[in-house]
Amino acid sequence: MLAFPLVFGVAFLTSLLLAPLTATLGLKLGFVDVPGGRRIHREPRSRLGGVALFASFMLATGLTLVLPPRFMPPRYDPKELTRLTGVLVGSAFIFLVGLYDDKVEMKPFPQLLAQVIAALIAISFLVFIERVMNPFTDQLVIFPFPFTVAFTIFWIAGMINTVNFLDGLDGLAAGVGAIVCAILSLHMWREGQLSVALLPLALLGSTLGFLPYNFNPAKVFMGSCGSFFLGYALGTLSIIAGAKVATILLVMGVPIMDVAWLILQRTRQGHSIFQADRSHLHHRLYDLGLSQRQVVLIYYSISALFGSLVFILSSRLYKLYAVLLLGFLTGLSLWFLSPRSHKSS
Repeated sequence: MLAFPLVFGVAFLTSLLLAPLTATLGLKLGFVDVPGGRRIHREPRSRLGGVALFASFMLATGLTLVLPPRFMPPRYDPKELTRLTGVLVGSAFIFLVGLYDDKVEMKPFPQLLAQVIAALIAISFLVFIERVMNPFTDQLVIFPFPFTVAFTIFWIAGMINTVNFLDGLDGLAAGVGAIVCAILSLHMWREGQLSVALLPLALLGSTLGFLPYNFNPAKVFMGSCGSFFLGYALGTLSIIAGAKVATILLVMGVPIMDVAWLILQRTRQGHSIFQADRSHLHHRLYDLGLSQRQVVLIYYSISALFGSLVFILSSRLYKLYAVLLLGFLTGLSLWFLSPRSHKSS
């Protein structure tokens, strides 16, 4: 099927060509990340790299709508195009919100409100988590609609914030996102969801085309427009893939646990959960003396290792055990590296 190399190739080449342009354009238009505070780069960098991610994904995904049928795998789900519309409309909305944030730096509440609206856009186009398999009984669990809405909002907003917080070192968020996309594409292919597998494949091409300019030393940052879009895309694509919650938790378990830990710590200390600081695990590892590349490669390795368990472990219960093991090891690392644990030792 010619659609697969075409979609990946268009996304990859478009992102590869646009990324250096956004590096220059951001500096000219004032979309600049200035050194200082929690930022560890030494020179101003453009924050418009997300334009390359978003534009290349939209172009490659749009290609699936105009390719001749003989190039495309069959679409078995009659609601597939409706859900695809939700992904594209929601992606455009949250990208524009992120672009505005890159320019003016929005307050936390308007950001969160925009994320909820983006999730509601997805839900209105039938992108929601309605049912999951119970790992203990292998029986289907169908949620009541109010819980479905609440859980989907929590999932999508959580993914947006996780990717946004993860985007703290050169190439970290884009690389982990690429690993998620690769595993989702292969997983969908293995389960016969060929037409849907094109969507994470397009996003994989976008992230891989962007990485040469975002990996340390980065020439351009993805900014909020990129991290918001990438988080939304990963959140919705995982739902379209059949609510592959365990898959995402295995690949992104470390950054998800990092966010959960910080929310818990900041709540206990009476601080805002949205404050920007250098308390994230990747910053702590960097402060220990590891280079940016070393920290990023550690994250890549863990994400790829636990993500590969999706193909090795056939039992949902074993996947749950793997998620719990990853969560325990990450939590232990966060506790050991926390400033408070060092003070009390």
